[in-house]
Amino acid sequence: MGNIRSASVHTRRTILSLLASALPAWGQSQTAAQPGPMQLGAFSISLAVKDLVASRTFYEKFGFKGVGGDGKNMLIMKNGDHVIGLFQGMFDQNIITFNPGWNSNGEKLAAFTDVRDLQRQLKAKGVKLAKEADESTTGPAAFVAMDPDGNQILVDQHV
Repeated sequence: MGNIRSASVHTRRTILSLLASALPAWGQSQTAAQPGPMQLGAFSISLAVKDLVASRTFYEKFGFKGVGGDGKNMLIMKNGDHVIGLFQGMFDQNIITFNPGWNSNGEKLAAFTDVRDLQRQLKAKGVKLAKEADESTTGPAAFVAMDPDGNQILVDQHV
């Protein structure tokens, strides 16, 4: 029994030693291939609603509060860092929205990845865009991608 335990400890040490020696090389190749997560900015979901008042009342039950919009056709609601945009008669389907340059309060970030840089990164990865930002411009711009199920993803930079 002692020999089995000794062999088991030795085997574990050997495996851990091999893993530890392999990790720096693995980490370096991973870092070179993937520099880190894409910085997309604030996240929200934009919902195409039939009745703005009914939708507002519904989402208030989940703790959301109105923080912006015109109150007639659109309303922006927040619960902590969670943001929902309610849009009546403005578009046909729900949209996932990212806002480079903004935090979840719509405040400008000191540093961020420009929407045109995000567009170039995605195109380099083979993502087909339904609408592209003009890469000859600076400042506010947007592009739209569609996921495999036809959901719109809007990357909309306001700064």
